[in-house]
Amino acid sequence: MGNTKALDVVMEFIKRINAGDPGALSAVMTDDHVFQDASGKRFVGREKMTEGWRQYFKLVAGYRIRADEFFQTGQAFAVFGSASGMCTRNGSAGKENFWEVPAAWRAVVRGDLVAEWRVYADNQPLRKLMGESMP
Repeated sequence: MGNTKALDVVMEFIKRINAGDPGALSAVMTDDHVFQDASGKRFVGREKMTEGWRQYFKLVAGYRIRADEFFQTGQAFAVFGSASGMCTRNGSAGKENFWEVPAAWRAVVRGDLVAEWRVYADNQPLRKLMGESMP
């Protein structure tokens, strides 16, 4: 697979995150997909992460990634931009619950799928809106 193809896979992954569709996102993950959140917690497996994204999209309405820059080494990418959304605490998502932070991600592509997705972002604005510590 050429380097352009691997970048297309990462861009498609981001597009599916921005669509908020866990099923479509699952279709571009390897079976042994690894997700690592900003606190360093790792989650392994497509099924586990499909459910993880489903729960996250309920918690953060309209979650979006804006990817401004991509840097590639082999099949690994560093992505820089921002993340945003609205905290849906107690089932409501008003404008006062909107947050946006600078963020970075690491993606590793295997074949036509994303094998690893790591998030590097300060989740403090979301934690503050929730009024509690995130798990």
